[in-house]
Amino acid sequence: MSPLITPEELIFDARHIWHPYSTTINRVDMFPVVGAEGVYLHLNDGRRVIDGMSSWWCMVHGYNHPEMNAALKRQIDDFSHVMFGGLTHKPAIDLAKKLVAMTPEPIQTVFFSDSGSVAVEVAIKMAMQYWISRDRPEKNKMLTVRGGYYGDTTGGMSVCDPDGGMHHWFTGILPQHYFVPRPECRFGEAFEEQHIADIQQLLDRQGNQLAGIIIEPVVQGAGGMYFYSPEYLVRLRQLCDEYEVLLIHDEIATGFGRTGKLFASEHAGIVPDIMCVGKALTGGYMTMAATLCSEQISRTISEHGPFMHGPTFMANPLACAAGNASLEILSRGDWQTQLTMIEKTLWDGLMPCSEMPSVANVRVLGGIGVVELKEPVVMSEIQPLFVEEGVWVRPFGKLVYVMPPYVISSEELKVLCNSICRVLHRVNRT
Repeated sequence: MSPLITPEELIFDARHIWHPYSTTINRVDMFPVVGAEGVYLHLNDGRRVIDGMSSWWCMVHGYNHPEMNAALKRQIDDFSHVMFGGLTHKPAIDLAKKLVAMTPEPIQTVFFSDSGSVAVEVAIKMAMQYWISRDRPEKNKMLTVRGGYYGDTTGGMSVCDPDGGMHHWFTGILPQHYFVPRPECRFGEAFEEQHIADIQQLLDRQGNQLAGIIIEPVVQGAGGMYFYSPEYLVRLRQLCDEYEVLLIHDEIATGFGRTGKLFASEHAGIVPDIMCVGKALTGGYMTMAATLCSEQISRTISEHGPFMHGPTFMANPLACAAGNASLEILSRGDWQTQLTMIEKTLWDGLMPCSEMPSVANVRVLGGIGVVELKEPVVMSEIQPLFVEEGVWVRPFGKLVYVMPPYVISSEELKVLCNSICRVLHRVNRT
């Protein structure tokens, strides 16, 4: 384990280091981590907690996985980084082969990037450059549904929910795109044509301006953990084909098994034109994402010149090595058994929360469990209660949710669920 963190270091952290969505004044207390193994985080004060968040949904194989560790150690002994401009290397080739094999045709081309936000930026640019290459530069707008989240960079923020999302302060500054209400047909409910009428009407009016429709398939993640009917996606695919608009799926959170399917689009049995993946791609070991597209898109762009994007750390060999190890573990298929157990245990363990007066809804899909409250949580109050229970759960807004590592045992998952129920009971009682 790492050396213990001193009080002075924590004071320095509070004064000088930004954390995600935080201030540098009046900040809530941090919980220092000095080690991690399996599904456990070891804290500075000697406690260990079960990580119910997979470190924001990416550590699907758990911490200190011996196969993952070995892959990175082997690669660092060879070389840790080379530029990808004019050079290539086996870890990138192997990873691209795996991704092309795992994703359905006609997806054939892979663009590696540094993070999910950048993967979305690349997807938007890719859609727009595709239409420029087809001499239709007027098709330079995006369409999406409200409630979505696509990252924190400029392009990603521009398609996040403009009013209720985390980036509403930037409304009016960002590029302007089109929004329609999110699907009303929840997962498991019947789809009706009226559920997609807003999109069809906008396509009728503005279809000639639209480069693409971007959407999180089946699950809106950070925008509210909202599950909607796969049939909506089936009809959306048909409309994109009819109106000549590219369909972009953001599978950064949902990809690689999280919803019970390898990719969430499989619930609908359709294939997007462009797909973004990340998070679990490297098992959480390294920051990396990818934007994949059909050969038609890559060929059309390439016939007119280079695709105009190229990060410094594109296809970083260490990250590719982590990706190869992560996808190799997934290829054995154990995740399917793991997710079946996780889904059932989450249903059984979280359903008692539905009887609490403070709870509006409990829902589960694959490895995602959500308790939606009627009022927003007070983070400074609820976070320490979870740590006292021996679990790490990071709520936001009205949502107390978990996306545990796939390697979690049924007993560890029961502890996680029981802890959520107890904490919500304590909060409700006070």
